[in-house]
Amino acid sequence: MFALREALPGHDLPMSWSLARGVASGLAGLGIVLAVLGVREFRRAMTTVDPRFPAKASALVSGGVYRYSRNPMYLGMLLCLTALFVHLRSLPAGLLLPCFVLYMNHYQIAPEERAMRERFGEVYAEYRARVRRWI
Repeated sequence: MFALREALPGHDLPMSWSLARGVASGLAGLGIVLAVLGVREFRRAMTTVDPRFPAKASALVSGGVYRYSRNPMYLGMLLCLTALFVHLRSLPAGLLLPCFVLYMNHYQIAPEERAMRERFGEVYAEYRARVRRWI
């Protein structure tokens, strides 16, 4: 962890170590909970969790945590990355956050959404209109 901090020196966030640790722990905990709840809903629906094959989805999951976010697992990952940024207290490390969102939107979420549109049609369109992509 300290090697990464040394690789991204300077521009420290004005935050004490203990406050950074507490905030980072809370964000990481929330991220883990969201991701686990997302996986749990997929398991309950007996559909694939593997993001490499969205066309293999056997059910559209829209209950539980998916009532609030279409991508709680990715949101959980983003919160864990945000926790790392806060833990490091490095502004340059924070530049990775929008890069992660842009990458996920383009290379992961957009293909998944195309597959869901093809597989579930109007039901997915209604879900998509009701629930935001991230939060």
